[in-house]
Amino acid sequence: MTTEAPKRFDRIVAILIQLQSKRIVKAQELADRFEVSLRTIYRDIRTIEASGVPIVSEAGIGYSIMEGYRLPPVMFTKEEAGSFVAAEKLMQKFTDKGLGSYFESAMYKLKSVMNADEKDWVAAIESQILIDPEENLFNVLVPDALEILFEGIAEKKQVYLTYKAQDADFPTERNVEPVGLFHEANFWYMMAYCHLRNNYRQFRMDRIQKIERTLKEFTKQHKPVEYYLQNKSEEPGVEVRIRVDKNIVNYIRSGRKFYGFIAEEDLGDQVEMLFIPRNIEDGFARWYLMFGDYAEIIEPKELKERVKVLSKAIFENL
Repeated sequence: MTTEAPKRFDRIVAILIQLQSKRIVKAQELADRFEVSLRTIYRDIRTIEASGVPIVSEAGIGYSIMEGYRLPPVMFTKEEAGSFVAAEKLMQKFTDKGLGSYFESAMYKLKSVMNADEKDWVAAIESQILIDPEENLFNVLVPDALEILFEGIAEKKQVYLTYKAQDADFPTERNVEPVGLFHEANFWYMMAYCHLRNNYRQFRMDRIQKIERTLKEFTKQHKPVEYYLQNKSEEPGVEVRIRVDKNIVNYIRSGRKFYGFIAEEDLGDQVEMLFIPRNIEDGFARWYLMFGDYAEIIEPKELKERVKVLSKAIFENL
């Protein structure tokens, strides 16, 4: 038997599983996942059809399994079962209470179809994994925020928020059209079209004080969330150039992406870094003070002045 035969068998089984996981699966999506040609995917689909699985195909749309047809339950390897443990721990700590409870229920169902060895393997590592986020990522008084936002995104319905921005004295009420969610700088954010501001805004999840479903339909056709994040980062801003001693560069590399890092250049004993930060005065300037004794500001002048002001205030408080 050639090595291609088992590879093809594994790929066909994986294609079957993917067809069960989505309503429509595009041929190009399958080709990209398995790193094969479209011609190979077409051949695999014909093989699946020949085995008796009713596949519906629409030109230019994709493939789906005929409604009502069900395949036998999928069995898991112990490595796949182990990955569920990490996922469960992440869901418990990095989602709100409502969504976490749904995942817990799903985990019981997943564990119910595992064989005895897989269950023992999962149990052996389950209590030995600890995940502890640095911040409270959600308002404990709003336990179902993610559930409501998921519904809003899927059903294209507006959501009502009471939201308190960081620099606001009082919360504001607003209706938003949720576009998507993303995790950045250790916090969860929602990108949404805000009817109060008549523009796209991002909202930090732990600052949502109240959230409710509405029956109002979206008023706009929104692009994927990546589009708005890319455009946010491409907004014109002030360039910041600093030179940092090479012996501390590794200590700041993990955090610099949160302050608009663009590129770096090796200068021997120093590394010159380029940033386009969103907030020079308070965000970037205060971060710079953490390692400023090992660094030099090349530009802009306003950053130098702001760091001087902050340094003077620190000195006077000693």
